[in-house]
Amino acid sequence: MRRSQKQTKVKPWKAVLVLLLISMCSLLLWGCAIEPEALKNRLVVPLDSDIKTFNPVLYNDAYSAIAIGYTLTGLISENQITSEVEPELAEKWEFQQDGKQLIFTLRPNLKWSDGEPLTVDDVLFTYQDILFNEKIPSGSRDVLRVGQSGTLPKVEKLDDRRVSFLLSESFAPALRTIGGIGILPKHVFAPTLIENPNSKKLKFLETWTLNTPVNQLVGSGAYIIQEYRPSERIIYKPNPYYWKKGTPNIEKFVMQIVESPDTALLRFRSRELDMYRLRGEDFQLLKRFEKRDNYKIYNAGPATGQAFIMFNLNKGKNPKTNEPFVDPIKSKWFNDVNFRRAVAYALNREAMITNLSRGLAQTQNSPISIPSPYFLPPEKGLKVYDYQPEKSKEILLQAGYKYSNDGKSNDSNSAPQLLDPQNNPVRFTLMAPAGGRVLLGAQIKSDLEKIGMKIDFNPVDFRIITDKLDNSKQWDATLLGFTGGAEPNSAINLWATDGDSHMFNKGPVGDEKPFEGREVADWEKKIHSLMIQGAQELDEVKRKAIYAEYQQLVQEQLPLIHLTVPLYLVAVRDRVENVQPSSLAGSTGVSGALWNVEQLKLKS
Repeated sequence: MRRSQKQTKVKPWKAVLVLLLISMCSLLLWGCAIEPEALKNRLVVPLDSDIKTFNPVLYNDAYSAIAIGYTLTGLISENQITSEVEPELAEKWEFQQDGKQLIFTLRPNLKWSDGEPLTVDDVLFTYQDILFNEKIPSGSRDVLRVGQSGTLPKVEKLDDRRVSFLLSESFAPALRTIGGIGILPKHVFAPTLIENPNSKKLKFLETWTLNTPVNQLVGSGAYIIQEYRPSERIIYKPNPYYWKKGTPNIEKFVMQIVESPDTALLRFRSRELDMYRLRGEDFQLLKRFEKRDNYKIYNAGPATGQAFIMFNLNKGKNPKTNEPFVDPIKSKWFNDVNFRRAVAYALNREAMITNLSRGLAQTQNSPISIPSPYFLPPEKGLKVYDYQPEKSKEILLQAGYKYSNDGKSNDSNSAPQLLDPQNNPVRFTLMAPAGGRVLLGAQIKSDLEKIGMKIDFNPVDFRIITDKLDNSKQWDATLLGFTGGAEPNSAINLWATDGDSHMFNKGPVGDEKPFEGREVADWEKKIHSLMIQGAQELDEVKRKAIYAEYQQLVQEQLPLIHLTVPLYLVAVRDRVENVQPSSLAGSTGVSGALWNVEQLKLKS
């Protein structure tokens, strides 16, 4: 008797479902098998914007500075928790000649990441041939100038391990300023100090661009770049010749380029990222799942960065086109301090803190960061601009401005159109980096339209903004942010009237011809002078008094209209050990949690 072999037909949709389930299970099993090993010694963090260059001298944005910073080392560094100076490439230093000579002694047997010796000759080359070279634009050169004459230190090789910096006069921030600059490899850059016959510029200016193969990048820091994918990621690997033997501890360090804060938040919550810089609106959500998802939120206090509005005060003309950088009608508004004060009083900073930062921020009224010992608080005399839109209108009317339609408006959310004394409607473009500052820009637009100004808000790629500020110089106003720190002199390149970062009234740089019509106001010169005096003064009490006057003058003239500063909140996965977030280390993204990256460890 035969056994019956009855066949059962499987319906097509069930077959597809089974295949999907099998595929998902396979992926889950595969993922579970490789994820611990793949992530075991890989630290992944976000970078808020793509970089512009690999060149450690030519960068003018925080993101390039961050990315390059992990690959280079200075003679000394600063502990961002204690603020104490610590040895790096130099094992010791001493002052002589009443503080006018600074001598560093290098560690023995230092090497670059390509195995070449790192010597005193590299130190001399970095300063004499690169930073002091007027054909190479560099913000560091402004920071290194001493006194009213702007004299640069005289650098001399004393022997195979000692280098001397001779100053023309006392310079309070000498140790941190001189010693903190990353040293450059002479054997790589010396051949670039010749003119390119095609561009008629130094080859150095075209060296280490984003098109440079990363295996040609040489450094002395804890890490070197292994891979760069534009707009995607930067992957670092340990420098085999890093002077701190046995570090870094993490084998692979990855910076994912994530320009959208919302995307970065999603990636952190899905465990793609090990760190995340919190916005105010993120706190409640992330705090709720802190223990469940194995991370900790660190509060490092007020951030050292600053957010501000800046108007283009440049009255000059483009020497190539003979056209003014700024529409002359708008230029009159922007250069009127009453106009700037009216803008300052019209901005509702408390609403910014409440609505955008969920209360996790403070008003910022000074060009010096709140955590700095040189910060002048309002209760000690710093001028502030509280939200007073009616006072804004009063200031404008007294300055000759007026309102259309006899001051009547059909819209309760905005005032009648503001007209200048020549009956021109007040309308200008406010640009801002796309992404994190869009909501802030929208509120500023709303605030200013309530006093009758028409604002064309234009969020654009950050690189477009820096190109306008540095090159074309054709812009009206911008919403921007700067990194900060404890030492006020670090901002000298912003406030020096010929500074490389004097963006609100930028002069010619390098071989540019003078700008016809450009004027430097007396208050600009005074601020520059105060910055120099502050660097010259060695007495801390007197130094603080000088920087107090500087802060008051900036607040009187408002070349920058400061807004708010958030608390520096960063979420870090529990598997990351030795993390010590500090706002003094930088408030751009998660950089404040990575200042001691070579000491970080990952749990299994």
